[in-house]
Amino acid sequence: MLDELVHPWKLSDLKMMPFPERRAPTAGAIDSILARFQATLKRRSTATLVSLGPFLERVERYATQLQGMDETDYALISDELRRQFLHTGLTAENIARSFALVRETSYRLLGMRHHPVQLVAGYMLLQGRLAEMNTGEGKTLTALLPAATAALAGVPVHIVTVNDYLAKRDADHLKPVYDRLGVSVGLVEHGQDPATRRAAYACDVVYCTNKELAFDYLRDTIALRGKRSKARVLLDQTIGDIRDRPQLYLRGLHFAIVDEADSVLVDEARTPLIISRELEDPVGAETYRAALDVAKDLQAADHYRLSTRDKTIHLTPLGRKIVADASSPAGGLWAARRARLELVEQALSALHLFKRDVHYIVVDGKVQIVDEYTGRVMADRSWERGLHQLIESKEDCKPSGRRETLAQITYQRFFRRYLWLAGMTGTAAEIATELDEVYDLKFIRIPTHRPVRREDLGARLCVTTGEKWRHVARRVREVSESGRPVLIGTRSVEASEALSVVLRAQGLQHTVLNARQDAGEAAIVTAAGSAGSVTVATNMAGRGTDIKLSADVVKRGGLHVILTEYHESGRIDRQLFGRCARQGDPGSFEAIVSLEDELFRRYESHILPFSTIRPFNAFLCQVMRRLGQYMMERNHLWIRRQSVKQDSKLDTALAFAGKAD
Repeated sequence: MLDELVHPWKLSDLKMMPFPERRAPTAGAIDSILARFQATLKRRSTATLVSLGPFLERVERYATQLQGMDETDYALISDELRRQFLHTGLTAENIARSFALVRETSYRLLGMRHHPVQLVAGYMLLQGRLAEMNTGEGKTLTALLPAATAALAGVPVHIVTVNDYLAKRDADHLKPVYDRLGVSVGLVEHGQDPATRRAAYACDVVYCTNKELAFDYLRDTIALRGKRSKARVLLDQTIGDIRDRPQLYLRGLHFAIVDEADSVLVDEARTPLIISRELEDPVGAETYRAALDVAKDLQAADHYRLSTRDKTIHLTPLGRKIVADASSPAGGLWAARRARLELVEQALSALHLFKRDVHYIVVDGKVQIVDEYTGRVMADRSWERGLHQLIESKEDCKPSGRRETLAQITYQRFFRRYLWLAGMTGTAAEIATELDEVYDLKFIRIPTHRPVRREDLGARLCVTTGEKWRHVARRVREVSESGRPVLIGTRSVEASEALSVVLRAQGLQHTVLNARQDAGEAAIVTAAGSAGSVTVATNMAGRGTDIKLSADVVKRGGLHVILTEYHESGRIDRQLFGRCARQGDPGSFEAIVSLEDELFRRYESHILPFSTIRPFNAFLCQVMRRLGQYMMERNHLWIRRQSVKQDSKLDTALAFAGKAD
């Protein structure tokens, strides 16, 4: 465990690399199979305080010396540590000194001192590992250790998280510590102007979301086209010739610490990130309306086959004949038989696979996509191949222009380009093999600081959605009247608002947090832990949300969480449950679900006769959940692998330095 760290570059060589990044490996079919087999065989380990005992003792020894440190000594100690890193590198001795300094600084400024398990996790991150830390174990404070250490060693750091709210919260919270250490910290968030964004990326440590970071990388990729020679860029940098050099955002891909790594590296890796430009639409609003009119007249089974699992619709031979024979005054592209067939299939998808207030919301006459994993609006994102325009037409919005792809990349290819990659999450065990296979991230479980006091109250399976909402309302009344706060998790904007109507009808005061109310997120989260409060939230209140409890609430039993619909991934359900009973506090959770939920619909006809038999209720619920989530995870894994294969073929997003010579 105390071996010196091995990295793909020497610290002294960083300045000689104009755009440091690792070239993404191009593996063939046999290489992929062997990597998968090797990842499966590798042993998953659990970090123990015993195995890192000598390192922890060093940290404690240096921390004792620092406790009498005068405020004026900070600059001297930080400068001395920088010199040590420059001369001897990231040795265990230097890392222990740095961790002790960061820990003491955090305690003085924030009143928070890192626990031994957080020191262990920080050391694992510096080794490029994937650390599984239980929800509530302080991942934000843990990331401070390797980030500040790497920055003091001269390595730029990107701390990547899933949304702007968490990035800003963490950057603002930890900025006093970074400032005292002489480490600059920047924040990249949506809507920033280019100058502010470039200034943020120039800092030693940058807090950002995966989407903003990857899109800025693609923007730099586009800017460097035609100027991709490594020798030319290095020469311009050396002689100071910037006349023809584009203004870039990033300084390279040095070290990334990915928070909620399973969400970023797995869940959101099914579709590539695409930068495109809007063109004049050759199809036209009249053609989109014609396609929707034809699609509305088609009958399921007879004219098309629908797969809700794969989110695909295909016309049957009879359906193809009807569409082929269809005529319209629209003319133009509609006159072409093949284009007409594709447009109608997309129109069927718009009508039957994409629901308002579930997959998207309409704001000020514009269709905005809602991220299924975070529950947040994905600004400036759109569906491809006319689907977005068809949904706009369905909602009586003005169709936007067609998009031309300028560059694209998958998260798999992007994050593998970092010279040094590490990750943290509370839910990694299920996908540890894939993370090892794709990103070479070795899984390690970090023990908890205190025993977990989270109580599982089981699951209740209802026949209808209406019955489910009635049971939820009853439980909300019971728990909130005891003085405990209640957090209710829903899967969509539509579901959160439907439940809100039921609670309001029964006189239950509550707050709703979904994609429509994201502006007031911080205030809603702050109030969610107060005695007797009730909060209805989509996945926005899942990952990273820390709900603070008063001492009185802790005495009454802590936060109670109610899940109202299982997600396609069990990891997201666990993230919601993890909002309660954090850091040794008490708490409880339960699931109240319905046969009409999306995950269960495919099994409804088989189990409906048994669903009211009370002894089998919870058992059936768990069997169906496990089966449904297993099938969906397998399907998503296949989609991710296909996405990587397609991305490798297109190779439209090359490395900054261009192809290898």
